[in-house]
Parts: sequence; C-alpha cells; structure tokens
Amino acid sequence: MKKCRICKSPIEPFISFGQMPIANGFLTREQFADEYFFELQAAFCANCTMVQLIDQPEPQKMFHENYAFFSSTSKRMAVHFEEFANHVKKDYLTSSNPFVVELGCNDGIMLQHFANSGIKHLGIEPSVNVARVANEKGVQTISEFFNESTAKDILGKYGQTDAFLAANVMCHIADFNSVIAGIKMLVNPDGIVMFEDPYLGDVIEKTSYDQLYDEHVFLFSLSSIKYAFEQYDMELVDIEPQGTHGGSMRYIIAHKGARLVSKNVYTQLEKEKEMKLNKVETYNVFRKNCEKSRDSLKQLLVDINKRGKRVVGYAATSKSTTILNYCGIGPDLIEFISDTTPIKQGKFSPGMHIPVRAYEEFMAKYPDYAVLLAWNHGEEIMDKEKQFKAAGGKWIIFVPEVKVV
Repeated sequence: MKKCRICKSPIEPFISFGQMPIANGFLTREQFADEYFFELQAAFCANCTMVQLIDQPEPQKMFHENYAFFSSTSKRMAVHFEEFANHVKKDYLTSSNPFVVELGCNDGIMLQHFANSGIKHLGIEPSVNVARVANEKGVQTISEFFNESTAKDILGKYGQTDAFLAANVMCHIADFNSVIAGIKMLVNPDGIVMFEDPYLGDVIEKTSYDQLYDEHVFLFSLSSIKYAFEQYDMELVDIEPQGTHGGSMRYIIAHKGARLVSKNVYTQLEKEKEMKLNKVETYNVFRKNCEKSRDSLKQLLVDINKRGKRVVGYAATSKSTTILNYCGIGPDLIEFISDTTPIKQGKFSPGMHIPVRAYEEFMAKYPDYAVLLAWNHGEEIMDKEKQFKAAGGKWIIFVPEVKVV
C-alpha cells in the first residue's frame, strides 16, 4: 500500500490515466525511441485529504536547462502577476527594508516588480534556462531546488524574509514537507507565505483532469493545505480565490498565532465539506466524469475527420499532454499543434507525436476546427483570434464539457 506524501497514511488510488510522457517533453523524431513514460495515477488520502500522484518522475527529468515553459508568454498572466506583486507591496511589506523570496520565479515575471522598486529580493528557479532570463532582467535568481538545506543557505547569506511567494509551483514539489520546514525557518516571525495553485474544488467541478500531469504532484484544497502547514506550527490565515488557470486558490500562511484567521477560511472549509472533498466517493464520480469526457472528445474528432474537415490544436501546453495521451488523440486526428514558443516549434508533442508548428502556420490557412488546448486562457485567445471565427473556423472545447463553439 502506497503512503501519503504528507501524513504517511495509506492512500486510495482513484484514477489511472495510463502511461504518460513528460508533459513539457517536446521532442525530435530522433528522440522517439528513448522517450520516457510513467504511469500517471492519482490517489486520495482520507486522513489529511490531500489529492496526489502516486508516482512522479525525478525532478531533473521535468525541470532542466531546456525547460519549455516561459511565464511571460501570456499577456493576461503578466498583468495578473503585476497585480499580485502590488498587492504584496501594499498590504504585506510593512518593514523599512523588506526582503522578498519567490520560489519558482520562472523568467522573473512577478519578481521584476519588486526588483524595479528597489526591494531586496531573491528568486529560486531550478530550470537553468529560465533562471538565466530572470537574471538578465535584473532579477537576482539562483538555480536550485528548494528544501530545508537551501533555506539554511539563504538564511545564512540573506537573513529572514518578510514574504515568501510562489505561483503555480508548490503543487509541483513532491517533498512538500521539506519545503514547509524550509519556509518555517526562512520566514520572519511577522512574515507571510503567499502562494497560489490550481484549486481542487474547481478541478472536480469542471472535470478539468488535465490539471493532473507529471509536474502537478498535488491538487490542493484548503483542508489539505491547513493540515500540511499545521504540522509545522504554521497556519492558514486567509485565502483569495483566483480565476487563473481555470480556477486557482491563493493561500496566505503565517506562523501560528501571529495573525488572526479570516472568516473566509472557515466559510470555504465549510463549502469543501458540502462538496464532499473529504470523501473518496467524490473522486470515484470524478473518474467516471473523466472517462465520459475522454470518450466524447475522441468521438467528436473521429466524426469531424470522417467528414474530411481539417483540425489543428491551438497551444502546445503541458496540460495538453494529459488530454492527448489519455484520449488517444494523435496526428491522425489533429494535423498539427500551433504554438508561439520557439523552443517547441519543429518538435513533436510528448507521447502522441503530433507536429508542433509556428503560430504563423495556423494563420496562413485557417483550419475548419481548432482544439483549444489552452482552455484556461480561452477568453484571451478567442479575443485575439476573432479572424479565425470570422473565416468560419470553430473552436473545440472540452472543459467543463466537450462542445463546439
């Protein structure tokens, strides 16, 4: 029996997506034969309520010098992170010479707003190529994986931090307990931890199962975060629901007793009980919903292809790896995936080996249908691609349900 990564209790598997490649592992034809696969299987812990992957590839297989995701590619996310930074500066940095640490700062998209204000800061980013971009922007960044040992080094060199931040990062780290232990050491007595990740409640509600892929080892809820931090005498003091990534939650944590706990926390914890996020039955229903969604999407694409229509994918996202592999969608159903990220262009999608081509190819000759693989940026994309619709193009969406728009 596998044990929970947080509390070491036995965990209950509730879904297997089958053999899955590295989500951001876009590859050349020559690399097909050596492609790495693992079983993508999720489980629920009834004791601490954490939803987690049973197995996760080694971090070095996912985050490295060729990491294919740069945060600054989305204009909407750039605005979101500027607002996040301004909120921290205005409401939480009260000392005369504050120090801010961001875990998984990527290309410096958020931390640059502290750097530009002359605020002492440090970014921690394990992927060497994106860390280099952050440093070039004037954002002081080290390329390391974060744990207790890294926290000790930072403490020795820089002292304690007033705000420890992260966005779409915490759910990536398998040894979450070591991260919390490091945070406890690094955050000063009046300091805060503020991080946001995809919210379990939204995933269950929308059947957005593509939030489960190699990098996302956890799907957090308030109750699981509360439990995890309480083990280290830290407490969840506030939350701020976010619309990003199809539904995220921002958690604000402090040392126990340092701040009052907002009523928002208690209200949302009650909602989680109503949603039965603490019951394994919820996840068995989720599995059935995933299977229905999979079969429906595959059948739709088969039917469209039978009618001789052209279908392409829009945006070669990490999430799309779960969708395409779980649904068995390959180049026979999707001609190519259009993407603006140069590092992905001319390569093939992980596992299913659909060609990834430059965005210009999408524009040069519009297809009949485009599968919106970056559904969480749907509004922004549809706004940008009004010409595609005007030319008679149709979007295929699969969250919260499979439909053509």
